[in-house]
Amino acid sequence: MNRTQDLGKLIKLTGDRAKLDAKANDTYIVYKTREGTIVKEYSNGDIVRMNDQDFQHE
Repeated sequence: MNRTQDLGKLIKLTGDRAKLDAKANDTYIVYKTREGTIVKEYSNGDIVRMNDQDFQHE
């Protein structure tokens, strides 16, 4: 395998681990889709699109 394939595999495994941790802790993961949208994915499979207000700190 080359480095690009190794890196791709590592990224996939990291995402899979994050999903397992979210399920175990009854929380969600946040990631950017291929289309560039940032979403929250809950452990039950619900996916919620985040908007600019979600990124504001108070």
